[in-house]
Amino acid sequence: MFSLSKLLPVKLRLSFLVFLTVTFVLGMVQSKVDTKMLLFERFFKNGGWVEVFLVAVYGAVIIYFMHDIRKTARWRVISWTVFSVWFFLQLFLGILVDEIFLLTGKLHLPVPAMIIGGPLYRGQLSIMTLLFISTIILSGPAWCSHLCYFGAIDGYFSKKGKAKIKPLVKKPVALKSSLLAIVVFSSLVMKWTGVQNFAATIAGLAFGTLGLLIIIFVSAKKGKMVHCVTYCPIGTMVNYLKFINPFRLKIDNSCTRCMACTATCRYDALNLMDIENKKPGITCTLCGDCLVSCNTNAIRYSFLRLKPQNARNLYLFLSISLHAIFMAMGRI
Repeated sequence: MFSLSKLLPVKLRLSFLVFLTVTFVLGMVQSKVDTKMLLFERFFKNGGWVEVFLVAVYGAVIIYFMHDIRKTARWRVISWTVFSVWFFLQLFLGILVDEIFLLTGKLHLPVPAMIIGGPLYRGQLSIMTLLFISTIILSGPAWCSHLCYFGAIDGYFSKKGKAKIKPLVKKPVALKSSLLAIVVFSSLVMKWTGVQNFAATIAGLAFGTLGLLIIIFVSAKKGKMVHCVTYCPIGTMVNYLKFINPFRLKIDNSCTRCMACTATCRYDALNLMDIENKKPGITCTLCGDCLVSCNTNAIRYSFLRLKPQNARNLYLFLSISLHAIFMAMGRI
């Protein structure tokens, strides 16, 4: 009896599944949603279908290469960089060339904190907020390792420094929670006191600028993604909300505490205490960069009762499918 699973290697099957999934989801958006959500459709009739095909192929290529543990980190950076460049490119084109490049035709401040602060201030959800929530439900913390346009910048600058075994801060949870509370409280106060849009935008811009300075100067010096793991309120929400999703990374008893994985973790989630606890710290995003550094294969994906490799395959399938879909939809 013919069996596709026996005929094709796993990475080709995953590529095929990503292609079909992205095609189906974006095809439904193209055919069922009245608003022209796909950019190409705004330039020529049925252009959306061309975009659907190209984005589906892109997702299939990314998972094909990321399936190899030795290439995961490199291809995650490539795909994340492409995502971030495309996000900011359409933003600049929307500002300097034509509003057709903006999803809603209205400009929103491209600062991750505004995914929380914006809806609280305006009293209504945005498409970015809905996309963010869907990511948490389907793939846990993938937002912080595949989808955040600021995160890609933080990741780039963090590689300029050498990561140390010592944790970034002694009480990261307290610091992160405090900054999240400040953003939530400030947004609500501005709404209740009737602060004008211009002043609220300036406040958001100042918060984002400070975050960018942290990326350029602190992350580059510390060798870790300081903005993402200590400053960004969206990252904090991901750290807390990701536990509604069953995906985990675990460290089994074959671990020798060589600490090689610590140097590869830019999210400050594999310090000595984390390794002794047999699981990465709260700031782990399941990016998988650490897997290749472990000589004993002690770090493994976990999802309910699935075998570790199947759990990793499922995580890659979901996170990369979302990544590709957001490439087409996640615009300002």
